[in-house]
Amino acid sequence: MPAIDYATLKKGGFMRQKQKGYFSLRLGVTGGQVTTEQLAAVIDVANTYGHGYIHLTSRQGIEIPFINIEDVEDVKNALAKGGIAPGVCGPRVRTITACQGSKVCPNACIDTEDMAKELHSRYFGRELPHKFKLGVTGCQNNCLKAEENDLGVKGGLAVTWGKENCIACGVCVKACRNGAIALSDGKITVNYEKCNNCGRCAFACPTGAYATTEGYFLYFGGLFGDTINKGTPIVPFITDRETVLRVCDAAVMFFKENAKPGERFKFTVDRVGEDALRERVMEAYHG
Repeated sequence: MPAIDYATLKKGGFMRQKQKGYFSLRLGVTGGQVTTEQLAAVIDVANTYGHGYIHLTSRQGIEIPFINIEDVEDVKNALAKGGIAPGVCGPRVRTITACQGSKVCPNACIDTEDMAKELHSRYFGRELPHKFKLGVTGCQNNCLKAEENDLGVKGGLAVTWGKENCIACGVCVKACRNGAIALSDGKITVNYEKCNNCGRCAFACPTGAYATTEGYFLYFGGLFGDTINKGTPIVPFITDRETVLRVCDAAVMFFKENAKPGERFKFTVDRVGEDALRERVMEAYHG
């Protein structure tokens, strides 16, 4: 039997198990979305080539353990028929995670599924000095923990109160968790400096007195492993998709150009200096 190329297998999502000749196959899942057709293919492969079960990872992934080295190509072909492919491991951009977003969740401020697909098509599998994780969460509830990612995206709403539609019912005052809205003498006042762009006031308002604009917070250098670090919000709240993508491009390229092999983004920033990253991403932010 020829020598096993473990590096190539790992790159293609086949992770070496402790059992000789067996691999746990990580599948390509974007934003936590899997179709029933894909699930059927996964079930078939797990039953035919694995041990009849799957593992759900902490990053919305699916892994099929106990794939024999001799069955790798057959497994790939069986999965392809169901429209799903192996994922990636090693020093490259990993699975893009996302919550359900505004298509489903009443609290979400952005379409996280659409953003995750955009980031996937732009970055997934890109070769880098070390692994790089991106995550998208829809609102301040932060279900996907944006700050734990190398590059995290969190949705928000820029809100503007308009008196012409306001009936001074006070619902928005109760909805706001930051104390940014007050009702006095039948008049609403909004302290926009206290606003965290959660959008709860607009969601709660029965008369549509709040105009909204979707936007994004970005966090850089998050880490959740041997070292835990909360990502830093370097750029201001962004209200257009193209600016988000320019900034993401700048951050990924900064990592690629400055990181040492085996060095995570946070440690690259620590070594090179946050000011250098700030200059790079702010240049992208301003276009």
